[in-house]
Amino acid sequence: MNYCKHSTALLLLLVTGYAGQAQVFQNVPRWQFGLGGGVFVYQGDLSQEKAGSYKTLRPAIQLFGGKLVSAGFGWRFNLGLGSIKGDDAVYDQPEYRRQRALNFNTPITEASAMIEWNILNRNYSTRKLAPYVGVGIGYTLLKIERDYSQYNVAYFAESSETTTGLSEDIQHDPPGGQVIIPMFAGVRYFITDKVGIGLETNYRRISTDYLDGFSKVANSGKGDSYYSHTLNVIFRFGKIDPLDCPRRVSY
Repeated sequence: MNYCKHSTALLLLLVTGYAGQAQVFQNVPRWQFGLGGGVFVYQGDLSQEKAGSYKTLRPAIQLFGGKLVSAGFGWRFNLGLGSIKGDDAVYDQPEYRRQRALNFNTPITEASAMIEWNILNRNYSTRKLAPYVGVGIGYTLLKIERDYSQYNVAYFAESSETTTGLSEDIQHDPPGGQVIIPMFAGVRYFITDKVGIGLETNYRRISTDYLDGFSKVANSGKGDSYYSHTLNVIFRFGKIDPLDCPRRVSY
C-alpha cells in the first residue's frame, strides 16, 4: 500500500468533516529566492540626523536565497550591492558643517548568512501578511574615498581639536572591508504559493568608526553604520514533502 496516498486521503476527509477548524493542509514550496531594490542609508560622523543621512541616499540591490525549515523559521544567504555617501555640505546649520566640508563615498559589496523568525508562523501561508525579524553575520567590501580638500583651516584654527583630529585621521587608512552583523525586520505577502512581495529594513552593525574615513575630526565617540530599505519580489520553489504529502499548518 502507498502509505502517503492513504494518509493524504484520510487527512482530506478530516478537513472536509471539520471545516470549521482553523487548520489548513498545504503542500507549498519551501525554497525561496528573491530580488530587491531600494536605498542605502549612511549613519555616522557626517550625518546630522540620528536616523542617518536621508539627504545622501544611494541605490541598493539585494539578492537572497534560502530555505523555510518550519512555519516559523528559515535561513538564507544574502548579497547586497550599492554604495553609501556622507557630506557636510548638505547641511546649512550649524555653520561649522559648511566650513568643515568633509565628504566621503564608498561602494558596498556584502555577503551574509542569516536566520529569520516568522512571528506569526506564516512561512507557508498565502494571502496573509507575514511579519518577520532576523539576524546574521557577514562581510562587506569597501573602497572608501574621503575628501577634506575644502576644509577651512582659518575657521577652525591650526591648533583646534578639530584640525588636530583631522591630522590624526589623515594618518589612519580607512578599512578595505569589515565584518557586519545584519539585524533586519520586514513583512511579506504571498499572492500565490510561489510568488510574493515584501518590504524589509536591514541594519548593519559594524565595528569601525572609519566607515566614512573620519573619526577624530568629527565625533570619535559616535560609531558608524549603515542600513537599507528594500522592496522585494520573492519566489518559492520545491515541495515540503518530496512524496507530495501535505503538511498541517495551523493559523
